[in-house]
Amino acid sequence: MKKMNVVAFVTIISYLLLSQALAELSSSSNAAEMSSASQIQTNDENQAAAFKRTHHRPRFNCGYACARRCRETSRKKVCYRACGSCCAKCQCVPPGTSGNTAACPCYANLRTHGNKLKCP
Repeated sequence: MKKMNVVAFVTIISYLLLSQALAELSSSSNAAEMSSASQIQTNDENQAAAFKRTHHRPRFNCGYACARRCRETSRKKVCYRACGSCCAKCQCVPPGTSGNTAACPCYANLRTHGNKLKCP
């Protein structure tokens, strides 16, 4: 009888130790998965931040572009003012002195309050 109690006691203790070891193993694997997932997310965020810092559009030279666009008009000040405000919004000016609006759709679609084309 005493031998049977000892065997049962040893079996219960070994079962408890085994279940505790499995619980620790599963929690450490979950922690590793969570750590790798957060590391992947952090890497993606770092890459996005680096892209924003290094791959920005250079500033468009509106003064030069509007001077080129308005060089043949008879009302240069009016043309420069309108072209400058359109260029500031769109960051582009169509080539040539008139027309060619397909090259810069934003510039071509801006309208005044009277629904007239704003940009020369």
